[in-house]
Amino acid sequence: MRVLRISHSAVVDAWRGRERALASRGVDVEVLCAERWVEGGVSVSPHPLPGERVTGVRTWGSHPALFVYDPRPVFRALRAGWDVVDVHEEPFALATAEIRFLRWLSGVRSPFVLYTAQNLDKRYPIPFRWLERSALRAASGVSACNTEAADIAERKGFAGRARVIPLGVDAAEFAPREAADSPDDRAGLTVGFVGRLVAEKGVLVLLDAVAGDERMRVRIAGDGPLAAALPAEIARRGLEGRVELLGALQPDDVPAFYRSLDVLAVPSLPTATWTEQFGRVAVEAMACGIPVVASDSGALPDVVGGAGIVVPRGDAPALRRGLLDAVSRSSELRAAGFVRAAECSWDAVAGDYLALYRSVMHEPAPSVAHASETEPRAVEIIVVAYGAPDLLRAALEPVRTLAVTVVDNSSLPEIADLCAELGVRYFDAGRNGGFAAGVNLGLANRLLPDADVLLLNPDARIAPDAIAALQAALHADPRLASVAPQQTDDGGHAARVEWPFPSPLNSWLEAAGLGRFEAGGTYVIGAVMLLRAEALEQVGGFDERFFLYAEETDWAYRAWRLGWRHGCAAGVAALHEGAGTSSDERVREAHFHASQERYHRKHFGPAGWSLARTAVWLGAMARSVLLPGERGRSARRRAALYRLGPVRVEARLSGR
Repeated sequence: MRVLRISHSAVVDAWRGRERALASRGVDVEVLCAERWVEGGVSVSPHPLPGERVTGVRTWGSHPALFVYDPRPVFRALRAGWDVVDVHEEPFALATAEIRFLRWLSGVRSPFVLYTAQNLDKRYPIPFRWLERSALRAASGVSACNTEAADIAERKGFAGRARVIPLGVDAAEFAPREAADSPDDRAGLTVGFVGRLVAEKGVLVLLDAVAGDERMRVRIAGDGPLAAALPAEIARRGLEGRVELLGALQPDDVPAFYRSLDVLAVPSLPTATWTEQFGRVAVEAMACGIPVVASDSGALPDVVGGAGIVVPRGDAPALRRGLLDAVSRSSELRAAGFVRAAECSWDAVAGDYLALYRSVMHEPAPSVAHASETEPRAVEIIVVAYGAPDLLRAALEPVRTLAVTVVDNSSLPEIADLCAELGVRYFDAGRNGGFAAGVNLGLANRLLPDADVLLLNPDARIAPDAIAALQAALHADPRLASVAPQQTDDGGHAARVEWPFPSPLNSWLEAAGLGRFEAGGTYVIGAVMLLRAEALEQVGGFDERFFLYAEETDWAYRAWRLGWRHGCAAGVAALHEGAGTSSDERVREAHFHASQERYHRKHFGPAGWSLARTAVWLGAMARSVLLPGERGRSARRRAALYRLGPVRVEARLSGR
C-alpha cells in the first residue's frame, strides 16, 4: 500500500510517529509538511530520521485554516501515484481546497481521506462553508480526533462513517520517571500546566485553585498573550515563590517537564468559538505516569475518561479538590493512565489508520480475507419486527438455523416467546424508533462482526440456499455493496427490485413521463437485502432520521458516493408480501413521501427539495386531470400531500 500524507503539522518530528509505525507495518508512506511552522510558540522545521521520506514545503499564511502550500512540490507528489492520499487538514481549510484542486489537475483518482478536530458545529462564512461541504461530500474517509467532530462531519455531508482516531503519543519518549525521582522525594505538591497562555486554557483558574492550598506549587510551561500579565496575577494572589514560569518548551524538553510533576492540570474553559478538541498533553502526561485532572471542556472527558479526574469547568475549588484527590489516588490513576496512553500509542493509531485506508480501498481486513480463501464468509440475519407474529414466524422458520437477531420495535411478549421457541436471538428495542433504528441496534450487537448482513423483513421469506446464492452474487463483483433477490408476492406477481436513486432531475423526468431516461446509479429495495461487510465498515449504519422507507435508499446512495454499486441477483428468488405489517394505507403513504422529503433535503439541500417537490406536484396535478377513476383520485391525494408538505402531513397523522 502506498500512502501520501499531506499535513502542515507533520513538521513536528515527534508527530510523525504514525507514519513511522505505518512504515514498520509495510506501508510505503511519503509525507509533505510545512517547511517551517510555529507550534506551541516555537518555530520548528522538520528533521527527518534515517529512512523517513519527508519533504518540507513552503507555505504562505500562518493560520491552520488560512494558509496554502507552494503548489509545485504538491502537484509533483500527487502525480507519483498513490493508493490513498491522506489530507491531514480540516475540510474547510484553504490548503484542503488547494490540494483537491491540484489532485483534480493532476488526474489522480485514488481515494482521499480528511482529518477533522472541529467539535463545534460552526456555520462558516462563504466560501469556507462551500469548501467544507464539497470536501466532505468528495472524501472517501474521515478521521476525527473526537466523537463530536466525527458526528459533525457526517451531518455536514460526509457519506460514510467518520472514524474516531486519537492523536498519537510516542510511548518510548513519554515514559515514567525513574523511581529515584518519586514524588515522595520532593517537598510539597507540584502541579503542572503546559499549553498556550490564553484565558481559555484556564491558567488563571489554576492559579485560583493553587492559592487555596499552601502545599501546592505550580510549574507553567508555554507562551502566549497572557504571559506578560501572569507575574501580576501571581502577585495578586500571593503566589510569589510558588509559581515557576518556564516559557515555551522545546519539544524534546516536554517529557522531562511531565516527569517533574506530581499531577498535571488541564483546566480549559470553552468559549463560543473554541473548546478542547483532544488534549494531547493529558495523554502524554499519562504515558509518563503522571495523574491528570481536567475540566469537562470539549473532548477532555472522553480523552481522560476513567484514567483521570474530570471537574466542572471554571470551578477553582473543585479543581483544587481534584488535584489533591489525584495525588492520593496516584497509584490507581497511574495504572489506568498507562492503559489509556497505550490506546493512543503510535502503533495503535497506525493500526486504526491502516484499517481506515483498507476501508476506503474497499479491502477486507487481512484476517477476513484469509478466512474467505478457505471457506465462505458467514451471513448474519437481522429482522426488525413490529407485531404480526404469524408473518414473523413464516420469515424465521426457513432461516432459524442461521445467526439471526430479531429486533422487536413492538415489545410484544408474543414476539419474545416466538423467538425463544425458534431459538433465535431477541432484542426488545424498548420503543418504536423505526426500521433504521432497529437495524442499527442489531448492527451494534453483532453475533458475527465480520459477516455479511442480510436484512430480512418480517413479511418476506427466503431459503438458506437462496441466501448462499445471493452471497455468491455479492462477492462475484468486488464493487457491490448490496444485492437483493428477485421478489414475488403470494400471487406470483413480480416486484421491481432495482430503482434509480431519487434526485431533483429524476423527479422532473418522472413527472414528464420520461422515467426511462432517469440518470445516476441504482439501488435495491430493502425487504431482502444482503450487505457486504466491507461496505458496512466504510458507510456505517442507517440514518435514524428516516422512520420508515428510504432508509436503504439513503444508505445505498451514501455507499454509491463512496464508490460502491448495488444490484439484483438474477436467478435468486424470495417471497415478499409487501406492507404485510402495516394496514393504514394513508399513514403508510405519508411515511413514504415524508422520507422522500428527508432524503432530498439531506442530499440536495432545501433548493433541491423544492425542485423535486414542484416536479412531483405538477406531475400529480396533470395525472389528476388526465387519469380516470381511482388513479385520478390517487393523483389528487398525492398533489395535496406535496402541496402541504409530506413531513408536515406525517407529523399531523402521527400526532407529533
